[in-house]
Amino acid sequence: MARQLKKFRLVFLMSLILVLAACSSANTEGNESSGGEGGGSSSDKLVIGFSQVGAESEWRTANTKSVKSAITDAGHELKFSDAQQKQENQIKAIRSFIAQKVDAIVFSPVVETGFETVLKEAKDAGIPVFLVDRAVDIEDDSLWVTFLGSDFVEEGRKAANWLVEDMEGVEGDINIVELQGTVGSAPAIDRKEGFEEVMAEHPNFRIIKSQSGDFTRAKGKEVMEAFLKSDGENIDVLYSHNDDMAIGAIQAIEEYGLKPGEDIKIIGVDAVKGAFEAMAAGKMNVTVECNPLFGPQLVELIEAHFAGETLDKRISVEEGIYTMDQAEELLPTRKY
Repeated sequence: MARQLKKFRLVFLMSLILVLAACSSANTEGNESSGGEGGGSSSDKLVIGFSQVGAESEWRTANTKSVKSAITDAGHELKFSDAQQKQENQIKAIRSFIAQKVDAIVFSPVVETGFETVLKEAKDAGIPVFLVDRAVDIEDDSLWVTFLGSDFVEEGRKAANWLVEDMEGVEGDINIVELQGTVGSAPAIDRKEGFEEVMAEHPNFRIIKSQSGDFTRAKGKEVMEAFLKSDGENIDVLYSHNDDMAIGAIQAIEEYGLKPGEDIKIIGVDAVKGAFEAMAAGKMNVTVECNPLFGPQLVELIEAHFAGETLDKRISVEEGIYTMDQAEELLPTRKY
């Protein structure tokens, strides 16, 4: 009997050891998938909050699709908010992301200023912020990790340099009307700055009217109608801060009885498909590229940050400039 009892105890102890080992293994696996400090996940899956400006143009729609697709295609979870071009909506969205304890926040600011408080809240919560397309104007640059987007000032310079070269030899004053983007937004401020920087070296190029068209076709048409009503016979060039406003303005010019692209030279920015269609039809002269398809590059930067890499504060996207004589050939290749 004593021998049998001893044997029973030995089998029981061995079984207990095996059970404890299995539990320990299961707990270890559970810890690996549940994530560690700072909300990050050791399985590399992140929860990313993305606050977009709105859907005011072809460019913005393409940009939104690129970023959303890149995040989900990489296996991360996306939380998306459309600010409808209102800063108060964007601030509310960012606070919602903070409350949901996302791992990272991506946003394209409606305007440059007024985000200090909410970005400090994100920093205090340990959530890194990535700026895309548009920058912010704040003193403490530790509130955001990096900015990925275009050099808007350079885009303005490209537009102006093309105009100077195209109209070389033309005598007398050259009158320009300008459709600005959303008041206070980075692209509106910078594209104006870059254009005027070059124009300052050529005093015969004069901006006679300048007003915001809010980056939309409808508003671009409305403002151009006002320009034509007051100065229709004196306008030589339209410089539009984006293609959508330029396309709206083209309609206004045609309704006024002038030929866009001939009677009034049309310069746009973004290089959207609609601009190539207008150029192929001879109604628009040039568009400066602002590439919206940087979603995959953005995801790489976010993942690099969580891997411990130090990122540059500003990372630019490579871009070109396209003219009327290139449009027909390139139109089938445009993705946005």
